[in-house]
Amino acid sequence: MTYEQISATADFIKSQGIDKPQIGIILGTGLGGLVNDISIIKEIDYAKIPNFPVSTVESHKGKLIYGELEGKQVLAMQGRFHYYEGYNMQQITLPVRVMKLLGIEHLLISNAAGAVNLAYKKGTLMLLDDHISLLPENPLTGKNIDEMGPRFPDMSQPFDKHLNQLLKKAAQEENVQLHEGVYASVPGPNLETRAEYRYIKIIGGDAVGMSTVPEVIVANHMGLPCAAVSVLTDECDPNNLHPVSLQEILDVAAEAEKGLIKIFKRTIAQL
Repeated sequence: MTYEQISATADFIKSQGIDKPQIGIILGTGLGGLVNDISIIKEIDYAKIPNFPVSTVESHKGKLIYGELEGKQVLAMQGRFHYYEGYNMQQITLPVRVMKLLGIEHLLISNAAGAVNLAYKKGTLMLLDDHISLLPENPLTGKNIDEMGPRFPDMSQPFDKHLNQLLKKAAQEENVQLHEGVYASVPGPNLETRAEYRYIKIIGGDAVGMSTVPEVIVANHMGLPCAAVSVLTDECDPNNLHPVSLQEILDVAAEAEKGLIKIFKRTIAQL
């Protein structure tokens, strides 16, 4: 993906009346409900946006939504892209680059994940303090886009400390349980084996999912402060593992999302 292609996509979105959003939001699997709280000014189907992939996952709506939330102009992705859909890392992270060109100053990310740390129960939330990439590709592979960031970006603090503090404070004030931990990203789309869960725990993962890390790498490349919260939808106990269906994951996500919406809204109000 070239800087020219990214700019062309941003210019198209601007031409649709989307002007100077302050905060970007990526809504994960089963987590599109925040959109109901946005005073929508404009929504665009991904299929109509030049260079944009199209979300192929049923639980992802596939719309870019611009509007007002807690007094701020927000640009929300209702549905994200995943490596397992067959997209490359540049396609997956294009929306983050475009949002930065459109002017966002902060990025909030949500995802559904499995709890590898068995002290964390399904239906609760986890704030990402760090991540482990188990993905086979990196979105920064290839020629560096010098206009957007350095060749070798630092990743010592992938998640913005200030945003994380605001999210923790919001969780306290809203009486929402918010764990903190390390998110491991795998390619998917299958769920993990018992041995893989053991491995992820050994290397320091508290939760495992199939997204988020590519977007976070690109946000760091561009100097865009970001934070991410996982909704823990299942418990990954290798010694007591039961098959889990997508519907069960979506049902848990829908319930836990209520707390996520509360802390995202309170945090946005503080920015």
